[in-house]
Amino acid sequence: MDLTLYVKFFLGLVAIINPIGLLPIFVSLTSHQTDTERNHTGKVANFAVVVILLVTIIAGQHILNMFSISLSAFRIAGGFLIAIIAMSMLQGKLGEVKRNQEEDRESSGMESVAVVPLALPLMAGPGAISSVIVAAAEHNTLTNLIGMSITVIIFGIISFVLFRMAPIIFKVLGKTGINVITRLMGLLMLSIGIEVIAAGFKGLFPSLIG
Repeated sequence: MDLTLYVKFFLGLVAIINPIGLLPIFVSLTSHQTDTERNHTGKVANFAVVVILLVTIIAGQHILNMFSISLSAFRIAGGFLIAIIAMSMLQGKLGEVKRNQEEDRESSGMESVAVVPLALPLMAGPGAISSVIVAAAEHNTLTNLIGMSITVIIFGIISFVLFRMAPIIFKVLGKTGINVITRLMGLLMLSIGIEVIAAGFKGLFPSLIG
């Protein structure tokens, strides 16, 4: 069992989903809720994220095969998507690339915001799903799939703890502190995107790259 793979996979989830950067949005969306309701929303949101990513790990390769998409081509597409979201994070634009105005209007009229827009598309958005599909397709042995599934569950638990402490963390870090963390995560995420794109081009054009 390659622990380095799972640590890298975990750090990738942290950078792409960026639960700390989403704390202001979480606090804003749950401002009308009591502490008990807010904790329940955080629990449901992170449970939904874990389920979405676990299904992606299991079905990702089958989805690629269904549409006859090569892993290299998907790496390039997913890498560009990750890079675009990363650029938005570097500019401090929280969640703007992950949702649109229609989703904002829909969420504002909903009693529960746990699944939409928190879990999807803010947390388990296109960038996260793309990176998970690439990782699962690249390391598709049963041991690695189980290891990545356990990593997703651990991430969900840690993210839930952060959401549970959201008001405290938000007060301590402030908007400036969270923006700094978001930009750092964006830089790390941009590096991941470039690495994924490079691997995709190497797979598509091995003779040109050598």
